[in-house]
Formats: sequence, C-alpha cells, structure tokens
Amino acid sequence: MKYLIAGLGNIGSEYHYTRHNIGFRVLDALAEASNIVFTDRRYGFVAELKVKGRTLILLKPSTYMNLSGNAVRYWMNKEKIEEENLLVVVDDLALSFGTLRLKGKGSDAGPNGLKHIQSLIGQEYARLRFGIGNDFPRGGQVNYVLDPFSDEEEKALPPKLETCGDIIKSFCLAGIQNTMNQYNNK
Repeated sequence: MKYLIAGLGNIGSEYHYTRHNIGFRVLDALAEASNIVFTDRRYGFVAELKVKGRTLILLKPSTYMNLSGNAVRYWMNKEKIEEENLLVVVDDLALSFGTLRLKGKGSDAGPNGLKHIQSLIGQEYARLRFGIGNDFPRGGQVNYVLDPFSDEEEKALPPKLETCGDIIKSFCLAGIQNTMNQYNNK
C-alpha cells in the first residue's frame, strides 16, 4: 500500500528556517530519523520510506508553496496513490505555536498551497496542520510566515517534529480516525 506525504514549503536556502517551511522541516526530520535521503526529481525532492509493509513517498514540492498542487497531482498519478492515502503537512496561523491538528478533509482554511492542491484534486485528503501562531501586527502576515522561528521556538521544535513523524506513520498504519483520536487531544 502506498501513501504520498507532501510537506509544503518553498525551495531555497533563504526559506529553509521560515515558519512557512515547517512542512519541509517535518519531512526532513522524518527522513533523517529514518536514515533516508531526498533526491531531486520532477516537481520536487522525493524520498521513499518503508514502514511495516507500507510505502511512504515523501515529497517536498519544488514548485513553491502557491503551486504545490502541480507536484502533488503529478506524484499521486505517477505512483497511483488514491486521495485517501494523501497527507499534506502545512503551517497554520490559526493554531498556537507547536499545536498539531490532523484533519481528514475540508476547506483549505487559508494557505495558498492547500488552495492550489484543492483546485486540482479536491478536498478529500488529510492534512496535518502545524501551528505557527499569529503574533504579528495587522497586515504583517506575509513577513511573519517568511520570518524564521524565534530562538525559543527553534529550541522547542525537535520534539514537535518527532511527534509529526509519529503522526505520519500512524496515519499510514492505523488510519486517519485512530490517529486523530490519539494525537489531536494532546
């Protein structure tokens, strides 16, 4: 059974540590913990992880955030992955820093990357939202998401990134409902 795990972000070293790139950082942490590496492929950087008979295709789109749907649709088609086996990892301004929420489907709730994915494949896919908080002045959203995490937030990231890896594996092994029940109340 195959799964596509897409972590959203922007390519380029200037974006690596920004809040908007938490999707990339989640997948980087999972790959590092699993001793696998990403390779530069069509529409993104891809790594393959085997977990108890499941194949997880980890994708960091190289299309930039706003065109993430191109990469997601391409890899879903190439690997013949159904929507219910897609999980998108994305930053979320509406959640306080470090809050993790798994949802089975629904609206994009703001991020342009999710809007683009939904315009190409619909809303019937899971998303793991990583809270980045919203401590910015009126009109400062763009700068906030493209700023790096504070030193304090950066120190708090490793266990959150590890938990995201656990959520991803659980999604593939135990299913969306069991995983939401286990992790959304923490």
